[in-house]
Amino acid sequence: MKKVLKAVLYIVLVLIVLVVSFAAFIYFRGIPTYDPPQIKEFTLSPTEQKIEEGARISALICSSCHMGTDGKLSGGLMKDLDPVFGMAYIANITNHPVYGIGKWTASELAHFLRTGLRADGRYAPPWMPKFNHLSDRDLEAVICFLKSDRPQVQASERVHPASQPSFFAKFLGNTVFKPLAYPNAPIMEPDTNDLVNYGKYIAQGKIECYSCHSADFSKMNLEFPEKSLGYMGGGNTLIDLDKKKIFSANITMDTETGIGSWTYEDFYKALKEGKRPDGKTLRYPMLPLGNLKDFEIKGLWAYLQTVPKIKNPVNRTWN
Repeated sequence: MKKVLKAVLYIVLVLIVLVVSFAAFIYFRGIPTYDPPQIKEFTLSPTEQKIEEGARISALICSSCHMGTDGKLSGGLMKDLDPVFGMAYIANITNHPVYGIGKWTASELAHFLRTGLRADGRYAPPWMPKFNHLSDRDLEAVICFLKSDRPQVQASERVHPASQPSFFAKFLGNTVFKPLAYPNAPIMEPDTNDLVNYGKYIAQGKIECYSCHSADFSKMNLEFPEKSLGYMGGGNTLIDLDKKKIFSANITMDTETGIGSWTYEDFYKALKEGKRPDGKTLRYPMLPLGNLKDFEIKGLWAYLQTVPKIKNPVNRTWN
């Protein structure tokens, strides 16, 4: 009996040592750095039309985090980051050669936005989206804009403190969220006349609706978004500018807990003007997406009709 107890005690002690060692490894390693990646060439052919489209897309997916108080994409404190992830300062992505991304090549930018890996091997933290489903055409437009002479990306000397990721964020960065593979073939966007597939592209690739409107950031499936926990069913914990918790809406077509009772006009007004059917203003961090084009909204609406309904009574109490 004593031998059995000793064996059990030994196993427990070994497990404790392993857990403590793993936790220490995660804590001190932080957000990991990998070997510098092989950067594939990404060619830009800038035109005014591409820059304009890149500015529009950037306003949809970049500006809400990267827009600084100076009116440029100079970054700053991420005020709406859930404290469970720590404290984050958003990067300066203006064309400053030292404090921004002025020295980055188009290929380095494309690789980073696709995979999350910088040219030196540093990995982007979990709160930085990875645009692995964005079409090559849209990606080129964004990079053309970032390398343009538009006022929003003119060099800014703003410097920010280092982010302070929590243990949980470090854990995610070492386990769940790892660098994504760079595509082996061009990513083409669906025909805009194919509303359902184009809407799926908008929801998963262009503005990534699913990341907030699914159940949990830590349970997202970046490769196959529709396999994310509670896909489009809401309930994900977000933070408003007063540091209060707010839960993302269920945007499946469930008539009781989702938006199944909405009309297309209701949906259109919510996206373009930030107004619910009852007249209430949508709450931060859901901002009006005035730059969305009508065919993009039609596509989103058509696609959401096909998403499996989830009955999830999210707490959406308005204070």
